[in-house]
Amino acid sequence: MKLKDTGLTKEDIKGLVSKYMIETYERFDLLAETAKDMYIYDEKGEAYLDFYAGIAVNSAGNCNEKVVAAIKDQAEDLIHTFNYPYTIPQALLAEKICTTIGMDKIYYQNSGTEANEAMIKMARKYGVDKYGPHRYEIITAKMGFHGRTFGSMTATGQPGSAIHNGFGDLTPGFKYAEFNNLKSFEDAVSENTIAIMVEPVQGEGGVHPATQEFMTGLRRLCDEKGLLLCLDEVQTGWCRTGEVMAFMNYGVKPDIVSMAKAMGGGMPIGAVCATNDAASAFTAGSHGSTYSGHPIACAAALAQIGELLDRDLAGNAKKMGKYFMEKLREKVPCVKEVRGLGLLVGVEFEDGISSVDVKHACLDRKLLLTAIGSSIIRMVPPLILTEADCDKAADIIADAVKSLK
Repeated sequence: MKLKDTGLTKEDIKGLVSKYMIETYERFDLLAETAKDMYIYDEKGEAYLDFYAGIAVNSAGNCNEKVVAAIKDQAEDLIHTFNYPYTIPQALLAEKICTTIGMDKIYYQNSGTEANEAMIKMARKYGVDKYGPHRYEIITAKMGFHGRTFGSMTATGQPGSAIHNGFGDLTPGFKYAEFNNLKSFEDAVSENTIAIMVEPVQGEGGVHPATQEFMTGLRRLCDEKGLLLCLDEVQTGWCRTGEVMAFMNYGVKPDIVSMAKAMGGGMPIGAVCATNDAASAFTAGSHGSTYSGHPIACAAALAQIGELLDRDLAGNAKKMGKYFMEKLREKVPCVKEVRGLGLLVGVEFEDGISSVDVKHACLDRKLLLTAIGSSIIRMVPPLILTEADCDKAADIIADAVKSLK
């Protein structure tokens, strides 16, 4: 929908949002009207270089042509049905995902937090069914982030944060251990523990990749103690980190893995994949969702995943991630550390440089990125980006920081 077709102004749109919407986000002064590939365009046609990608969603580019075509084609055939009939997009996508990432079964959801809720439920039910009513405890990582519904926000290891505060008692059955500290996880395991649940890269926690030792150690610990290794790949999945799934960087295989974001190419969809053993916990009536496996979302995801794989965008993420981080270290002043994996990139600034100020200074220069806490910016651009895009972004960030010094 174009602004010119509504008879309204940008200020009218802002006024409607202010009057009628419950706002929990800080808004940019940007009306996003159209988008294509690496850019978002406002109502005047001004181009903004997109290093946000809908928060790691539009990995094959904004409004990817094959994804758009798949949505249109499916909408003409079947928009929605209930989950008793078979549908073609569900079946084809299930085969594509399971065979690509080496998992046995898939359960569709509508978002990342729902995928993590399903993973939590599956792990807990597996433990109770197999070992008895006490075996449902899950250990997650401090400073992790798993979503904002009750189970996933309790799994988020940030006590005292706005994610936890003000909601009364949270979900029982969670413990927190130090990320990248295997002994901390070993010490946290009890007779009630059934699973360990972590992100391969802590995105909201400051863009901290797991070490090889940590990931290998968690797999070994789970095998020794009869635990499920559950990996939250909502943000890292589907080529973001230089492999199809981030766990492939480490040579480990989870028992359950969640995914969303890049999976759907902009359509709301998530999923959990599991081994046959773990998946056996879900039986008739134990879980459900009205929109699970939505035909249009599945058709879009099938096209999106095809684009990611056929164009080797994991390989491009690995190559461009290395190039971009080198350019950031070379060009941007006042940097304490540049870190990341593939094209999940964070920059931590020295004291005195506010990441929020950097974010807004970059917006003024038509580069879109986000701030994490007070000193870190995070970038998750579409995986189609080029060296020229990296150079442009690094130059804008450098200029923005210099303007703040």
